[in-house]
Amino acid sequence: MQRSTFKVLFYVKRQSEKHGQVPVMGRITINGTMSQFSCKLSVRASLWDAKANKASGKSLEAQRINEKLENIKTNIGKQYQRLCDRDSYVSAERVRNAFLGMGDDCHLLLQTFDEYLAGFLKRVGKDRAYSSYKDYCKRRRRLASFLEYEYHVRDIAFKELKRDFIEKFVVYLSSVQGMRSGTIHSTIKKLKLMTYTAYKNGWIASDPFAGFYVKVEYSERRYLSASELQAVMDVKLPNYRTGINRDVFVFCAFTGLSHADVVKLTHADIHTDDNGERWIIDKRQKTGMQFRVKLLPVAEMLYERYKDMHLAGDKVFPLKGTHKTLNMSLRQVARHAGLSFNPTIHMARHTFATTVTLTQGVPLETVSKMLGHKHITTTQIYAKITNDKIRQDMAALSEKLDRVFKVAQEPGIIPKYRIYPISL
Repeated sequence: MQRSTFKVLFYVKRQSEKHGQVPVMGRITINGTMSQFSCKLSVRASLWDAKANKASGKSLEAQRINEKLENIKTNIGKQYQRLCDRDSYVSAERVRNAFLGMGDDCHLLLQTFDEYLAGFLKRVGKDRAYSSYKDYCKRRRRLASFLEYEYHVRDIAFKELKRDFIEKFVVYLSSVQGMRSGTIHSTIKKLKLMTYTAYKNGWIASDPFAGFYVKVEYSERRYLSASELQAVMDVKLPNYRTGINRDVFVFCAFTGLSHADVVKLTHADIHTDDNGERWIIDKRQKTGMQFRVKLLPVAEMLYERYKDMHLAGDKVFPLKGTHKTLNMSLRQVARHAGLSFNPTIHMARHTFATTVTLTQGVPLETVSKMLGHKHITTTQIYAKITNDKIRQDMAALSEKLDRVFKVAQEPGIIPKYRIYPISL
């Protein structure tokens, strides 16, 4: 039987020195596995003996530190022995978790995240989108990589989470992962959802991240101008498949549909009112919010082009591949149309919000309803008011005010005042 190698040692994080004090850390190694933890102690940097892994000297301070370290070592040894008596395999992380009170009755961050993902997956196709599930999985992977990077652990107990945890996480996402504020904000939201779940279930006394906010700096959303959109509509394309993808892009530009919504669009979603006008009435795949948008002439012409194809599932458009595949095809469209940039399918949605609706005087509230947004603030991000619209509005305002207010033709006479000295 191979002899088990169990060892506990202590060290200090000199890079975290503050006012001459450094935090003391512990490291457990068992049969090639390793796990680190904070001893929740600090010591004067000059007092630490790196070779002996303890405080040097016989001062009261050194005795106090070493006594606490010895108690930690003893407790870890007890947990190690308890696990060895019960199980055949014992890792350093299991001993660390047992020492920190992260036993079977302890709730862990990533474990809870995984349970949430499992429940989310069951709702996909009902009231949740698969793309949202994939996004949650991506945020979970980033959180796991942070735990490995900063704490060298695979999971962490909720009770170990303090405000500095989320602050370090933000720094990690920004500096190590190179993320922008919007992506950081979305990732932090997922973490806060987990801690709120722990608080709501009574696993922790209070949510440590309540009120924590990452300021989002939204970048400008690109959209096609009227001339650029017309160039895309007019261009002759080399093959049938690229033509389909162009038509889908234009259809989305005149309806505001996202890629997920146009993929699942069926003839049953197209309704004809009493006036013979066609409307798309559906729920957004992403949010479940109902939206209602009229088929404008361009969109209606494209619908007529494909409505007799009798596709599987009663689908309107014969789309193939993912949104990435579609975006690659749109690059070909851009090249033939003479665009100086590569449009994406989501850019069609931005184009609907700006060029097709807001620029033409459609109120923001109406655009928000057609886009299926829960909050009008979301529409304000997506829908950018163009300079042409601003000029139009200000020209109309100038004309209106010119009819209301008139400036006197002759300048007024400004009276002259004599200044008299004041006797003191």
